[in-house]
Amino acid sequence: MQNIVITGCSTGIGLATAKYLQEQGIKVYATVKQEKDIAPLKEMGFNKVMKLDVCNSDEITHVINTVMAEDNKIDVWFNNAGFGQAGALEDITTQTLREQFETNVFGLHECTRQIIPIMRKQGYGKIIQHSSVLGIISLFGRGAYNASKYAIEGLTDTLRLELKDTNIYPILLNTGPITSSFRKNAMQKLKDNVEIDASIFKAYYKKNLATKKSKVPFNEEAISVAKIVHKIVLSKKPQPRYYITKATYLLGYLKRILSTSLLDKVLNKI
Repeated sequence: MQNIVITGCSTGIGLATAKYLQEQGIKVYATVKQEKDIAPLKEMGFNKVMKLDVCNSDEITHVINTVMAEDNKIDVWFNNAGFGQAGALEDITTQTLREQFETNVFGLHECTRQIIPIMRKQGYGKIIQHSSVLGIISLFGRGAYNASKYAIEGLTDTLRLELKDTNIYPILLNTGPITSSFRKNAMQKLKDNVEIDASIFKAYYKKNLATKKSKVPFNEEAISVAKIVHKIVLSKKPQPRYYITKATYLLGYLKRILSTSLLDKVLNKI
C-alpha cells in the first residue's frame, strides 16, 4: 500500500485530499498545525493524524521518524500547508512578509530538505509542492502571497534539476480558485496586519472586506485538487507541473502570449 504525508489537513484542500485518498485505499498520514484539530479528524475516520507545524523543525523530524518507524518508507510528501496575507506591499511590514514566508516557503523548504535524504536512501519518492496560479501571475493587493508562491516555483524548478538523476520527483501544483476558507482567512490577516484606515488603499480594502462571496469565476471544489494528487500518487513518472482550474490554464496562456504591459492591463481588471 502506498502512503502519503499531507501537511495542512485541518480544512480545505488538505482535508479534502486526505479524505479522498483514504477512500481510494492510500495510507494517509494527515497532519495539522494545532493540537485541537487532531480529534475532529479522528472522528471523521482518519487513523493517522499528527500535529505538524511546518515552522517547527523538530515536529517535522518527529513526523518523518514516526512514519518511517511504522512503514519504513514515505512514498509521497505533499507540502500543502500555507496561508494568504492580503494587503498592498507598501502596507505590509517586513515582519508580516517574513511571517508569510515562514510558513509558505521556509516551512515547505524544511519539510523538503528533511524528506530528500529519506527518499534518496529508499531510491524513489514524490514531493508535491502546492504553488498557485499566483506563482505564475501576480494580482494586486496580494504581493506577500504572490512572492511566496513565486519562491516555491524557483525552489522547485531548481530542485528538479538537482534531482534529475534520481527517481525522486518534485511536482508543482498551480491551483486556481478553489472553494475553501482561504479568502476568509486572508481577509482576517488583512485586518490583523494592515492599518486599513491609514492606507491610501482604504476604499479597496473596505470593498473587499464587505464582499461575502468566496466563489469567483472558474471556481472549482477541492476534490479537483484531490483527484490530481491521486493521479500523481499512482503515476510512475508524474509530470513536473499540473494546472488545476480553468483560471490557471487561461492566465498561464495569457502570461505566455501577452507583453508585460498588456498582461498588467488584464490583471488589473481581476
